[in-house]
Amino acid sequence: MGLLDLHALIDVVNSWVWGYPLVFLCLGAGVFFSVWTRFLQIRHIKGMVKQLWAGEASDKGISSFQGFAMALGGRVGTGNIAGVATAIAIGGPGALFWMWAIAFLGAGSAFIEATLAQVWKEKRTGEYRGGPSYYIEHGLGIKWFAVIFAVATVISCGLLMPGIQSNSIARACFEGFGTPLWVSGVLVTALLALVVFGGVKRIGRVAELVVPFMALAYIIMALIIVAVDIRRVPEMFSLVFSSAFGVNETFGGIVGSAIAWGVKRGIYSNEAGQGTGPQAAAAAEVAHPAQQGLVQAFSVYIDTLGVCTATGLMLLLTNQYNVARPGGGFLLHNLPGLEAEAGAPYTQAAVDMVIPGFGSGFVAVALFFFAFTTIMAYAYYAESNMAYLVRGRGAKLAITLVRLGLLVMAYFGSMRTAELMWAMGDIGVGLMAWLNLIAILALGGVGVKVLKDYERQIKEGGKLCFEPEKLGIKNTECWGKN
Repeated sequence: MGLLDLHALIDVVNSWVWGYPLVFLCLGAGVFFSVWTRFLQIRHIKGMVKQLWAGEASDKGISSFQGFAMALGGRVGTGNIAGVATAIAIGGPGALFWMWAIAFLGAGSAFIEATLAQVWKEKRTGEYRGGPSYYIEHGLGIKWFAVIFAVATVISCGLLMPGIQSNSIARACFEGFGTPLWVSGVLVTALLALVVFGGVKRIGRVAELVVPFMALAYIIMALIIVAVDIRRVPEMFSLVFSSAFGVNETFGGIVGSAIAWGVKRGIYSNEAGQGTGPQAAAAAEVAHPAQQGLVQAFSVYIDTLGVCTATGLMLLLTNQYNVARPGGGFLLHNLPGLEAEAGAPYTQAAVDMVIPGFGSGFVAVALFFFAFTTIMAYAYYAESNMAYLVRGRGAKLAITLVRLGLLVMAYFGSMRTAELMWAMGDIGVGLMAWLNLIAILALGGVGVKVLKDYERQIKEGGKLCFEPEKLGIKNTECWGKN
């Protein structure tokens, strides 16, 4: 099969996986959980921040903050820079609103999935492991469903999704510093090998140091750009809202694309409901599962309402973006020469508009850290699911093979087109989202029950503890007596 045939096949599969049914399932699940939990994403904002510092690392698990940083490292990636630009390029400025919407609603889904991961986590090879495969098997009692999710995650996180991250790094470094693509590919692959062969604790330590710094630096740059033209900020928000609902005369005809691409890129970026975040959540050492649920809900806010908004405002305020017309041509054509490069080049052009000669290099460095920590998180997710599938003597060999496969795909991605890599990544995200959303909708009652138990204990005061037997929750290996 030639490369063109491969590209066509991937596009067909992508259209099947990421149709409107999945878009509406993501939005619907977010609404459902938000209402069921009485909008915990608003009521518990203070608790979310407080729980970041709850729980310390142990010989079995990472700290609550490390779990947050590792999941945020997975969430904050190329989707926050290139993904936002792509969404706006196809769906118009209104796509940013739908990214906000899926973040707000998705925080409810993120709480449920992370809490379930904590409830049914297990100890494997001396470390905590958990996630959808584990709560599907022990919560739903459907082993074959759990195996399907684990296989899908190994394929998605180990093979389909790393390429878009390394591709974005390579393209940005080429634009920023003139670095050949193969050089960036070799560098990223070599550095990645040093980290992923160090295990979950090394991933947690690296994420703890890198993620807060990179996110803060990027948001500060966005604030500088906003400050330069702060009088136009209300105008930009008006543009986003009017475009999101089809009121704007220029973008009124692509409101469907705004919704689809806003949700699609929002899920790719913040991962709410996708099933990856709970795998990082399960690795944390906490006194009550709801603690890590709140932490993961907060990470969705940081990712989309913080970093994605920063990118969106930079693009809109500087007018450094194109918007494609369905069927060909452009509704807005501000960047001649970048018609086929929707992504990081838009953001690089935006920063260069305000600080000439600085944008390309800054975005390349930011994107390197964003994307690199995301691939690190993917490595952990793929390993966790391989550890679920293969137990005993063969586990270490299987995990080693997963790591090697991920390294190969990271290099492969740096050498291919961004369009091909995005399509492959979207398939991976979509496969996991379909399976995980079905699972957490079926197990949502357990998540709500755990939330109510946490709220009762907080109200009563005293030390938090989790006793699943009293709540009628069974098959929990790491909590209570079974």
